[in-house]
Amino acid sequence: MAHPSMLLHRPLASLPSNAFFFLPATLALFTTLFILFYIFTTPSLFISHQHKHNLKYPLGPSQSSPLTPILPSNGSFHLSAKFPFNDVFGGEDGTVSPVSSRSHFGSKGNSMNDIDVFRDGDIFLEDYQQMNRSFKIYVYPHRRDDPFAHVFLPVDFEPGGNYASESYFKKALMNSHFITEDPRKADLFFLPFSIARLRHDRRVGGGGIQSFIRDYISNISTKYPYWNRTGGADHFYVACHSIGRSAMAKAEEVKLNAIQIVCSSSYFLPGYVAHKDASLPQVWPRTDDPPTITTSERKKLAFFAGAINSPVREKLVKFWRNDSEIYAHFGRLKTPYADELLGSRFCLHVKGFEVNTARIADSLYYGCVPIILANYYDLPFADILNWKSFSIAVVTVDIPLLKKILRGITSDEYSSLRGNVLKVRKHFQWHVPPIDFDAFFMVMYELWLRRSCIRMSND
Repeated sequence: MAHPSMLLHRPLASLPSNAFFFLPATLALFTTLFILFYIFTTPSLFISHQHKHNLKYPLGPSQSSPLTPILPSNGSFHLSAKFPFNDVFGGEDGTVSPVSSRSHFGSKGNSMNDIDVFRDGDIFLEDYQQMNRSFKIYVYPHRRDDPFAHVFLPVDFEPGGNYASESYFKKALMNSHFITEDPRKADLFFLPFSIARLRHDRRVGGGGIQSFIRDYISNISTKYPYWNRTGGADHFYVACHSIGRSAMAKAEEVKLNAIQIVCSSSYFLPGYVAHKDASLPQVWPRTDDPPTITTSERKKLAFFAGAINSPVREKLVKFWRNDSEIYAHFGRLKTPYADELLGSRFCLHVKGFEVNTARIADSLYYGCVPIILANYYDLPFADILNWKSFSIAVVTVDIPLLKKILRGITSDEYSSLRGNVLKVRKHFQWHVPPIDFDAFFMVMYELWLRRSCIRMSND
């Protein structure tokens, strides 16, 4: 029989009648070989390009090998152990120090290897420096004798409560080097109204917020030229209370054009536009350093406590209420909430009225691996952090399989998850004043990513 390659070069009329039987097989063989060649060569091309960048995290003298992530992210990062801290995160050039000279990458964090928790750590660090050098925000001014000064101005006390993230952000921003009084230099414009404070104002209340926002936008668009130049596309507001998602009902241009930094960040909601808008982490404020406790001291497999205010929570409690390993509680706990988190290997974040609660930040603070039961949740900092490296998302239909899923995680996989929990929890904490890479700086980075590439003329 002739060799297949010879068949391809002979005139068709001269081929034997049975030769056409081999043509499809020959073509399939060549196609398969080409595909295999492409698969094995293309990744190396991408990796070789990314290897040109070094992930330059300052490390201490005692360096441990990186943890193996449970699900790999981008494995092409390198560490540069000999890179001075001030060259990246501070120093006399004012990149960080105007807000705070403290850092989580100092003596407490200098042995951390963060390559697994970032989607693209080298780009993040490079952009972070540029953000600190050049990013500018203009805030619409309001006098202290304004009848609604408490709505527009930052609080003069330590924020507290379940929706404190909104107040923490404004307080930190107004005292930061990101503020400019010259709108010509501004990358973005901040709409400083507080949804939470409007909700508690008897003159406005929950029913009057929509009209208040509509009138406010009308006022600034009449008094200033900046809103009308872009239709509000270079403006943003911040809100953590769930009522914020309906607050823009009478100001459609805010919902459609402005950047919404909100806690209730759900792909399922028509008023939230992923990539234009961003998720604000809901964090219960704590001033003490996060506690440390070993894995061996965590005796419970999983823990949840909360009101039964959604079908998802109802289903969870129905299946696991009386289980000996998964502790699913509703109502008031008999033991301190913190003790339950510290004593559990996994802590459940379960959708309530909204996809967001403070339980993810609670879990991270207490070193507990978060299990996320909230379909359609656009997680905070999802375009920066690799959530698969420190948490597990479970679709709500799999609640009956929860124990099987958790028990299927090996000890090495759990150690990797928990190790990354300890790395990322600094990004989910608020401080006064802010600390490098804490929640404030992470939100600022999200805003920086969404700034317009074109600065409009004031003329």
